[in-house]
Amino acid sequence: MARVGSWLRESVWEIPLRRYLALLVAAALVTGAVFGVRALTHEDRSCAPGVSRPEGSDECVGVATGPYDFGQPALRNVVQAIWRENSGLKSGSYVTVAMMLPYTSTSATSVNDIQHQLQGAYLAQYQANHDANGQTPQIRLVLANPGTSGDRWQDTVDRLTAMTKSADQLRAVAGIGQSTDSNKAAVARLTQRGIPVIGSSITADDLANGQNGKDPYPGLARVAPTNTDEAHALASFAKVSAGRALLVYDKPGDPYTQTLENSFQALIKGSPYGAQPFTPPADRSQEGTTPNTFRQITTLLCGTSRQTDTILFAGRHTQLRQFINALGQRGCMDRQFTVLTGDEASYLTHDKALDRDALRHSLSVRYTSLAHPDAWVKDPPATGGSTADFTTLHTLLTSATRAPVGPIGPAALDDGQLIIGYDTLRLAVHGIREAVPDGRSVPALADVGLQWPQVKGPLRVDGASGWICLDVHGNPYDKAVPIVELTPQGGSRFVRIAWPEGKPPAKECLPPA
Repeated sequence: MARVGSWLRESVWEIPLRRYLALLVAAALVTGAVFGVRALTHEDRSCAPGVSRPEGSDECVGVATGPYDFGQPALRNVVQAIWRENSGLKSGSYVTVAMMLPYTSTSATSVNDIQHQLQGAYLAQYQANHDANGQTPQIRLVLANPGTSGDRWQDTVDRLTAMTKSADQLRAVAGIGQSTDSNKAAVARLTQRGIPVIGSSITADDLANGQNGKDPYPGLARVAPTNTDEAHALASFAKVSAGRALLVYDKPGDPYTQTLENSFQALIKGSPYGAQPFTPPADRSQEGTTPNTFRQITTLLCGTSRQTDTILFAGRHTQLRQFINALGQRGCMDRQFTVLTGDEASYLTHDKALDRDALRHSLSVRYTSLAHPDAWVKDPPATGGSTADFTTLHTLLTSATRAPVGPIGPAALDDGQLIIGYDTLRLAVHGIREAVPDGRSVPALADVGLQWPQVKGPLRVDGASGWICLDVHGNPYDKAVPIVELTPQGGSRFVRIAWPEGKPPAKECLPPA
């Protein structure tokens, strides 16, 4: 009986023990599976070489070094063309330039502009590598994506920084895109790390050197004039008077809209009417409720004196489109109004949501474009640019419909983005090649950004958008500003060139002290 009792006691304990061990094994297997899934998930965050999805995001950001188009069919052809060009370069014979733009944008209007700007950059790359007359180094072009709103800029900047110390030999970052707080922070970090930046379409005054005599972005050069320069050019063209103009502005604004507002405020100092604010969503590409505000503003506008015929608009393109659509439904259709605004309006050139019929009812929308294809073919001025410089790009673009240059996909010039993308990379190539020391083929990173103060006079860049003559702070001096008008039929119409200094630069193109 003692043996039976002992056996029973052992059996009673053995069963739970076995169950306990089984539970431990099961828990270990589950834990291993969880970690395995996590490991697989981590591996799956890669989108392409140099590009991945950060934790907590499904957006692919980073620097694409292969033929990756960020899931944008519109970019496919030009990305493939860039890849073919890059693949033909010999290791050690090239330096890398990154074109930094929000490639994952969900806005069809923005993707259209990005496509055109990238096409222009590629054409400049192809030109630099095939028409260099022996100049070195050759140029490799890659795509850097900081995210749709630019808020993933830190990951991308870190990746770009690493590429300056590797076989990539990154020597410049071009593009940047809109003047936003995220892009402002990205440019600050890049230049702090000694990486030269060439801005294509940034126009905000506080995203430029030379304000109050300070250079917060050492190594930054810009192809586009500042908002202040654009406003001066617009004023010299339109003869804006305080008694006839009303300001409509973005509140609280961003770097682009704030500096444009300040420039416009200075133009109409003493206006009898207070400025009219509107508050858009934080993401200004979204529609929000601003159409209601614009409906109210147009009602107030109809109540102003009939002498008021000019509206200065300091806002982004989505809100501008809403405002134009509201003006198309205003109660005083018999009154003539002209809306004047900055280069952001170029985004509306192909915007299908714009009510073009509004432009048939005593309404004109004119803006300062960064470039326009008709600026240098219709009675151009003697200085500040030339027909020949634009024709060089036009000929190159024509050849890009087929091999070996292309195809690069459907292209357009009237929004100015392809032209400005081309000039931006040409300036980057100029700085890189001028920095190459004797006896070497590749410049030091620190020397590229030191070239900008010398880009003037005979060392200027003859851009397709006009002469690029930089002051000591890297800003273009008296850059040609095409005044462009949206048309009811679609697209835009060139009006004439205006100048920040009121007239074209002298043939020497030397900024004053």
